[in-house]
Amino acid sequence: MRRIGLFGGSYNPVHNGHIALAQAVRERCGLDEVWLMVSPQNPLKQESDLLADEQRYAMACEALKGIEGVKASDYELHLPKPSYTWNTLQKLKEDYPDCTFVLLIGGDNWAHFERWRRWQDILWHHDVIVYPRDEHPGTIDVPLLDVSSTEIRRRVKKGEDISKLVPANIITMVQHYYQ
Repeated sequence: MRRIGLFGGSYNPVHNGHIALAQAVRERCGLDEVWLMVSPQNPLKQESDLLADEQRYAMACEALKGIEGVKASDYELHLPKPSYTWNTLQKLKEDYPDCTFVLLIGGDNWAHFERWRRWQDILWHHDVIVYPRDEHPGTIDVPLLDVSSTEIRRRVKKGEDISKLVPANIITMVQHYYQ
């Protein structure tokens, strides 16, 4: 059975921190792949400047070109809305019976995990790897880059440099989408 890490997020936009985290978790946890699962609007969050699903997915695909073992996935974008992790995991299990799916979430989300739909079922049927985020501890020690999608959007709007925050091959896309 292949072990696939699912790293869900809005990726509005994807950045170097996401990619570094995915690579580190894949390596340290013995995962065959990590899928950056581009998600539709999170039912627990409100984000007013969320780009269209297709634009966020296209940026993620471009950003991950040439990165072994990490790929962008639009799987969740084709499922009924609202998007609930349990539903996604059930459908993935049906469509990929030869894979075991491991959920990757930040410590900030883990602190409120009991608010997730069918969270107990998720824990019963799937491994969960928690990475530290926003002063919330995780179950794995990974190097984190101090970068956020919110900060990138802010910098683009102010005409500031983002070259150290996103892969070079998507800088133009990010600037175009968020100006």
